[in-house]
Amino acid sequence: MELNPVEFAPDSQGPLAGVRVLDMSRLMAGNMLSLQLADFGAEVIKVEPPDGGDTLRHWKEGDLSVWWKVYARNKKSITLNTRSPKGVSLLKRLLPQAQVLIESFRPGVLEAMGLGLDQLHAINPKLVLVRVTGWGQTGPYSARPGFGTLIEGFSGFAAKNGFPDKPPALPNLGLADMVAGLTAASATLIALREAEKKGGKGQMVDVSLLEPLMAILGPDAALYKVTGRLAERTGNRTSITAPRNAYETSDGQWIVMSGATQRMTERLFDAIGRPDMKEDPRFRTSADRLRNIDALDEILGEFVRRRTLAGNLVFFEQAQITFGPINDALQVTQDRHVRERGILMELPDEDLGRIPMHAVTPRLSGTPGAIRFAAPRVGEHNGEIYGGLGLTGSDLGALASEGAI
Repeated sequence: MELNPVEFAPDSQGPLAGVRVLDMSRLMAGNMLSLQLADFGAEVIKVEPPDGGDTLRHWKEGDLSVWWKVYARNKKSITLNTRSPKGVSLLKRLLPQAQVLIESFRPGVLEAMGLGLDQLHAINPKLVLVRVTGWGQTGPYSARPGFGTLIEGFSGFAAKNGFPDKPPALPNLGLADMVAGLTAASATLIALREAEKKGGKGQMVDVSLLEPLMAILGPDAALYKVTGRLAERTGNRTSITAPRNAYETSDGQWIVMSGATQRMTERLFDAIGRPDMKEDPRFRTSADRLRNIDALDEILGEFVRRRTLAGNLVFFEQAQITFGPINDALQVTQDRHVRERGILMELPDEDLGRIPMHAVTPRLSGTPGAIRFAAPRVGEHNGEIYGGLGLTGSDLGALASEGAI
């Protein structure tokens, strides 16, 4: 089943139209950050090294980087060698025209280029400097490499993720990077709001991969102080409420079910023909159910195994129980809610004809975002952006031959 095709909306402005962003970051966190701004109309200019561009371009399936195609949409690209004095000089000439500068170097690298916060504000007092690193700009670990995998282990996430009889489980996606990117996007908007005020000025936004991830892990430190217990790996279960698990259907598919409230759990017991469980001392309250979780899951699992996935979906939907299928990527693509709401869409692509990707999120009723154009080739916009500084084609040719761009 194909997704509904849509076309680019090149004339869409968006609420961030007029905001120019210079994005010097690499890989996922910075690109998720600048994607959020670009989707809502900011002019995001990827400042890429001439020798291959952003590292994200090299995450390929065959000859194609679908990562780049998705997360660099709505962005422009220029090449610039930050190790070249002429390259740094060019960057300084671009700064007065920008409202935001994003970078993901190790702490101190920007200062070594002569572009610390004070120097940047001497050039552009309202500039917002967004710094995305693994560990933050300060602290004893600030100089360490900061890949998301290290953070997912360090933060406590892996220790509590997975099944109790298995090793700690790392996520199979860039969780720390993506959460940091989204956090940095909201922080950037806060800083831009301050810079827009009368008398407002630019500031530094210091976003580590570590802190946003720890912020979403729950109150583990407080729980330890209160209970003296560390968070444990519980698989698909939770230590807070029961039932909550994945259950296999008769045709080898899976559904998830959650009884996050007492009323929903009691409705579930009625639906499966077991109203007696509401008064059973093993299952009466959430605390009772957690103590007897194996027995509870055996009853629910046996009920689900009587039906196919389709049969379970019909049954639990009619009973108004909180449940859902465990989908793979293809099943999500084919789902009617995803299709009709336009959560995924197919856009024109020079290599594939059309390519599916997620729609702009979140949705704003009055000032929605839009996908205006495809991810750029390396240096595709050198002429446009550097031309705005008064540089000619021969100037750019000379700079390229000198290794500055």
